[in-house]
Amino acid sequence: MWTSFVLIILGITGTFYYASIGGLGDMPDLKVLENPKTNLASEVFSSDNKTLGKYYFNDNRTPVTFDELPKHLVEALLSIEDIRFYNHSGIDFISTFRAILKFGRDGGGSTISQQLAKQLFHGEGSKNTFARISQKIKEYIIAIRLEKQYTKNEIIAQYLNIYDFNNNADGIRSAARIYFAKEPIDLNINESAILVGMLKNSSLYNPRPHRNPIGVKNRRNVVLNQMFKYGYINEIIKDSIKEEPLSLKYTPESHREGLATYFREYLRGYMKEWINNQGNRKPDGSKYNLNTDGLKIYTTINYSMQGYAERAIDQHMPRLQQEFFKQNEAVDDSIAPFRELTSGAVDTLLRISMRRSERWRKMRYDMKKSPEEIESSFFEPTKMTVFSWDGDIDTIMHPIDSMKYYKSFFRPGMMSMDPSNGFIKAWVGGMNYKHFQYDMAKKGKRQTGSTFKPFVYAAAIDQLHLSPCDTFPDSQFCIEKNKFGNVEQWCPKNSGDKYGRTRTLKNALANSVNTITARLIDRIGPKPIVKLAKKMGIEQRIPPVPSIALGTPDLSVYEMVAAYSTFANKGVYTKPVFVEKIEDKNGTLLYEYQPETRDVLSEEAAYVTVNLLEGVTRAGSGTRLRTVGSDEHNLAYKNVVTGYPYEFKNPIAGKTGTTQNQSDGWFIGMVPNLVTGVWVGAEDRSIHFEEIAYGQGATMALPIWGLYMKSCYQDSILNVSQEAFEKPDYMTIELECNKFVIDSLGTGKNTDQEILEIDF
Repeated sequence: MWTSFVLIILGITGTFYYASIGGLGDMPDLKVLENPKTNLASEVFSSDNKTLGKYYFNDNRTPVTFDELPKHLVEALLSIEDIRFYNHSGIDFISTFRAILKFGRDGGGSTISQQLAKQLFHGEGSKNTFARISQKIKEYIIAIRLEKQYTKNEIIAQYLNIYDFNNNADGIRSAARIYFAKEPIDLNINESAILVGMLKNSSLYNPRPHRNPIGVKNRRNVVLNQMFKYGYINEIIKDSIKEEPLSLKYTPESHREGLATYFREYLRGYMKEWINNQGNRKPDGSKYNLNTDGLKIYTTINYSMQGYAERAIDQHMPRLQQEFFKQNEAVDDSIAPFRELTSGAVDTLLRISMRRSERWRKMRYDMKKSPEEIESSFFEPTKMTVFSWDGDIDTIMHPIDSMKYYKSFFRPGMMSMDPSNGFIKAWVGGMNYKHFQYDMAKKGKRQTGSTFKPFVYAAAIDQLHLSPCDTFPDSQFCIEKNKFGNVEQWCPKNSGDKYGRTRTLKNALANSVNTITARLIDRIGPKPIVKLAKKMGIEQRIPPVPSIALGTPDLSVYEMVAAYSTFANKGVYTKPVFVEKIEDKNGTLLYEYQPETRDVLSEEAAYVTVNLLEGVTRAGSGTRLRTVGSDEHNLAYKNVVTGYPYEFKNPIAGKTGTTQNQSDGWFIGMVPNLVTGVWVGAEDRSIHFEEIAYGQGATMALPIWGLYMKSCYQDSILNVSQEAFEKPDYMTIELECNKFVIDSLGTGKNTDQEILEIDF
C-alpha cells in the first residue's frame, strides 16, 4: 500500500515536473508571463480625456487597472467564480476534489488564476481526453506561476481585461462601455452582476436587446444570490435589484458608429502616415500597428462640443430635407431629384456614378464580373437597408433607384476651431457615416460663394488702407477684357439686378453686393488676393481671375475655417491642430505637436475685416441670429427656420454664402475664441432648392451654426467667448461711420439674396 502511495505521489510530481519543462508541449517563459501577447486596441481621446473611439481588427481591448474596477464588481466575481481566491496559491484543492467527486456537475473547480491561464495561453481546450488532461496540468502550472509573478489584484484585473464579452466587447472596459455606456468604475451592482454572469457563457447570457432577456435575468439573480450568500450584499438589496430591469444601454463601438466618426476616419489615415514615417519606429525598429499595439492618441476635439455639433445637424437637417422632398414632388419623375437637366443627362450622370460606386468596385475586382453583368445588376430588385432621418429602413429596391434616393439628400460639413492655438474642437463630415462616407469637412471641396469676399476686402484694406466707411457706387460694373489675363469682359450682377445707390464698404459686405466686390478686385487685382488666401491656409489652387471675388473657387470647410481664424487671431495664421500627443500602451510619449504660425495681415487690417463681418450679423444676411425665428421675415421659411430661438446678444462676425442656383449654402461665424464653418449642399450641384429663400446659406447652413453655438453658450464649462473682439491699441483706419444704411435694396427689409451670378 505504501509503495503504491509513494509511486502515485512520485508519478504526479514527475508528471508536473515533466510538464513544467515542456514535456507536454510548450510552456510560456517568465518574460511572456510578464508581458502576455494580447492585442490592444488603439484609443482616441478627446481634449477632456473621454474616449472618442478605437482602432482594432478583432480585439477591441483597452486594459484597466484593479483600482479602476468597482468594489462590488470584484465581489460579484469572487462570489460566483472563486470565493477562496485570496486564500489559495493558484489551485483551490477543495473545489478540485469536489469537482472530481461530483464528476464536474457543479463546475470544474477552476480558480480565477487557472481561467486566466487558459484564456492567455491555451484557449478553450480539446475534446480529446488525453489532451484535456494535459492541458489541465499545464493550467495548474501556469496558474501557480501567475500567482508568483502577479498580485491577486493584478490577476483579477488581467482576467477581466482578457475576457471576450462578445459584440466587440473585449475586456471589461469595452463591455461596460458597449452594454451600459459607462466606464467600469461607474457600474452599479445590477450592471456588475449582469457582466459577471456573462463569464459563464457570454453568448448565452448576452444582454444585447432581444437575445435572451429571461436567461440574462436568471443568471444575474444567481450572481446576486451568491453575493448575498457570502455577505457582500444584504437581503434587502438582493431582492430589490432582482426586481430591477436589465437597464441596458447598448452602445456598439465600431468604426461606423459613435461620436466623431468622420474625424476618426480622417485620423486613421493620418496615423497610417505617421506610422509609415521612418522616424516613428518602435525601439526594436519595427512599425507600430494601429490596430493591435494599444496606442493612445490624444486629440484636440472637445467631447461636448462635438456632441453639440452633431446634435445641431440632427436638429436642422431633417427639417431642411423634409422641405426639399415636399418641393421635389412638383419635379418631373424622369429627372427628380435633379433640376435643369434632361432625362438623358440624368441617365448619363447616373451611369458615371454607377462606375464610381463601391458596388461596381466589388463586383468588378472582387467578383470578377463583366461591366455588362454589373450594369444589369443595378436594375434588379435587391434587399437593402437605406438611410432615413426616422431611422434605417429595410426594403427591396433597384440599386439604380437607391443611388437617386441617396443623391437627393443634403449633406453637411462642419468644423469648429480655436483661432489662438489652432485646436480643432469639433469636426463633422456628414450626418451618418454608415450611409454617407465621404467627408465634407476636409475632403469635400465646393464653391464658396460670398464667403470668399472677405479675402477681397481684407486684401483691399491691407493694401489700400480702406475704411469700412469708404463709399462706392452700387452700379453695374465691368472689368475689361485682358486686364488680368481673362479672355472676356467680366460684368457681375447683383442679386435681382438691383442697383443705383452709394454704399459703404460695411454695408456692401453685410449685404453681399457683387458690384462693389468687383470694383475692389479691379483696384488691387486677383493675384494679391490669391497670395493672401494661400498665406491664410487655403491649400487648393485658385486661378488669378476676377471671378474669384464672388467665390468661384472650390474649397473645403477645413480650409475656410483655418483662413477665417486668421482674422480672429489678429492677422496671425495658425495651422489647424487635431492631435496633441501620441503615447504607446505604457504611456511613453511618442509624438507631441509643435505649433505652426505665420504673420499674414497687420493686426489693424485683421480687426477692420472683423468689424466688417460683424455688420453681417447686425444688419445683413446673418441678422436672424439676433431674432427668435418668428418675425414676418422668417415666416417665409416655415419649417426650415421658424422656431429656432437664437437671440444672440454678443458680438458675432460672420459671412453667409450662396452659389449659383442655390447649389451650396455656407455660413462661417466667429467669436474671439471660436471660429466655426458650416456648408450644406447635395452631392450633385444640379440638386438644389428652386427658390433662394430656401437655398441660401442663411437658411441652409446658418441654423446649424446657431443651434451649435446656443448649446456651447449654455455649457459654462466651455467658456466660449461672449466678449467683443479685442481692438488694437493703435488704429489709423476710421471705423465709426456717420451713416450705416441697413436698407440694402430700398425695401425697408433685410434680405439674404447674395446669389453668385456670373456672366462670362
